[in-house]
Amino acid sequence: MVSSFAAVAADATQNSYFDAIAAHCGKAYEGVVTAGNAADDGFTGKTLIMHVRECNDKELKVPFHVGDDHSRTWVITKTEQGLRLKHDHRHKDGSEDKVTMYGGDTANSGTVTEQSFPVDAESIANFNENGLTQSVTNVWHMYITPEVFTYRLTRENRDFRVDFDLTKPVALPPTPWGHE
Repeated sequence: MVSSFAAVAADATQNSYFDAIAAHCGKAYEGVVTAGNAADDGFTGKTLIMHVRECNDKELKVPFHVGDDHSRTWVITKTEQGLRLKHDHRHKDGSEDKVTMYGGDTANSGTVTEQSFPVDAESIANFNENGLTQSVTNVWHMYITPEVFTYRLTRENRDFRVDFDLTKPVALPPTPWGHE
């Protein structure tokens, strides 16, 4: 009986987390890098916008715009086991990047404000195939409170974090590449 209660609690926790993000559907927010290193120089001096753009009961699509680069979309999906985060990367013409749809599944129920997504086997294979061996231990974290949404990537020698101010919606960014 205890194990089935834990499964129900995990589902409720992840559903609450998912719903907290979905509550922002149709809105965009500006962010700032709050942790990073030289590997993150491509974000310096650029306007960072997250846009909770497409929402349904099972999936959220959240484009992450970096200045004039509209190539990134976070895809958060409910699965039988929990939540899945994938990174949809596109070229300006809308075609998929060779390194796309990478990410992972939650390993536990997390909390209503925090979920972590360790890299999955499919992503490890893609990273190895494309010479990104430093990424094979990635763990992505997403946090949400009423005031802040945080996207964070951790691995050995890397801790990248962007905090978005959920109290101040901004103008909607352009349509992300490949999502016309």
